[in-house]
Amino acid sequence: MFVINCKNYEEISGDKIIKFVKTAEKISKKFKIKIAICPPQHLIGLVASSSIPIFAQHVDDSKVGSTTGFVIPELLKKSKVNGSLINHSEHRISSNEIEKLVLKLKELKMTSIVCVKDVAEARKYAKLNPNYIAIEPPELIGSGKAVSTERPELITKAASAVKSANNNTKLLCGAGIVSGQDVSKAVELGSKGILVASGIIKAKNWDKIISEFAKALV
Repeated sequence: MFVINCKNYEEISGDKIIKFVKTAEKISKKFKIKIAICPPQHLIGLVASSSIPIFAQHVDDSKVGSTTGFVIPELLKKSKVNGSLINHSEHRISSNEIEKLVLKLKELKMTSIVCVKDVAEARKYAKLNPNYIAIEPPELIGSGKAVSTERPELITKAASAVKSANNNTKLLCGAGIVSGQDVSKAVELGSKGILVASGIIKAKNWDKIISEFAKALV
């Protein structure tokens, strides 16, 4: 699994998100690899009918109906959105909300990716059986220093913490991944995929960098 979080970077603002998703679609097809994109929330509708999975960057534990300004999983589902990140380090929520949202996405047959900052959180939230746990030490996010090279033991420990939940949850590795080599190393250490952002979005050539990462996952 190869997840690209677009955050709110200017590089994919407006119509640029369409070009970005088309590039990812082409590479996904070429390498026969699952690439999912998390656009900024207000741009989801522009790309929701894409041939690759589109995820929200965040969802709220709020109800359908008379609620304002919240991102509601049930309505995302109706707009062909396939899943969501939960508890990203830039949008942390309470453990109670995480639990409710993992359950809600499961009921809706949507993919849940719970972001965690350390092994203790990986162990705790893997028990909820989300589809994925993404380990991202906050100090390495956007640093250009990959967790796979800076703190390889974190991935191996997180992989075994997720495995100890004895369910279907898989580990993704995030934070500072900027090259195919970082990706290969993460997989070698026990990750089942990657969650990346600036390493791709801010690259000069999207085609080249997405291909490089995809190749490393094949």
